[in-house]
Amino acid sequence: MSKWLSLSSEEQLEDIDQQSREGPGIAIYKHSTRCFVSSMARRRLEQHWDELPAGMPVYFVDILSHRAVSRAIAQHYQVRHESPQLLLIRHGQCIRHVSHEEVDPAALVEES
Repeated sequence: MSKWLSLSSEEQLEDIDQQSREGPGIAIYKHSTRCFVSSMARRRLEQHWDELPAGMPVYFVDILSHRAVSRAIAQHYQVRHESPQLLLIRHGQCIRHVSHEEVDPAALVEES
């Protein structure tokens, strides 16, 4: 069972940066409800939720409902916007990001 945290405002990015200074880091998943590849990536994450590093919060942003937040993530963490996209945040920086078919819990485990 997944435990998504909603990411729906740009102000949350500062909180995420603060939280990322402790523990295994923070994951942000950017999802498009109109994209088949996004649906597959989300399903893969949910099916393998138990493979995520213990205690890692995972934020979910619907890029269609929250376009400004999606743009802010790309700018704030200096990554090119893609969807689906999974970012690993540590010490306030994106240390890894993957997209499309590469979205998998293993992308977070390798760096943790």
